[in-house]
Amino acid sequence: MANKKREEEWKEVKKRCKVGDETVRMAKELGINPKTLIKNIPSKAEKWKAPVDVWIREMYDKVKEKSAKKAKAKAKRLRKESEKLADSSSRLDERDKSDKQD
Repeated sequence: MANKKREEEWKEVKKRCKVGDETVRMAKELGINPKTLIKNIPSKAEKWKAPVDVWIREMYDKVKEKSAKKAKAKAKRLRKESEKLADSSSRLDERDKSDKQD
């Protein structure tokens, strides 16, 4: 029942905010409540305020960009750690070889 009510709210958002399925998907992915979108419909006096679809797309892009940066930094950190481990293990192998030769 709650799910059906939520879907009705999203249909109302599509109609009142004049957004498409893609924008609704982005809003859901961001965890934005349908009521929040309806509250943020700019009035004629709020010329500075972006339309809801533009607002959602900008937020979505920022979040995706931020997560991409985090993923890139994590990959870089993991690469450095693996290089350190590989370097230290190769040093140990060299020591073992030199000990065996003596």
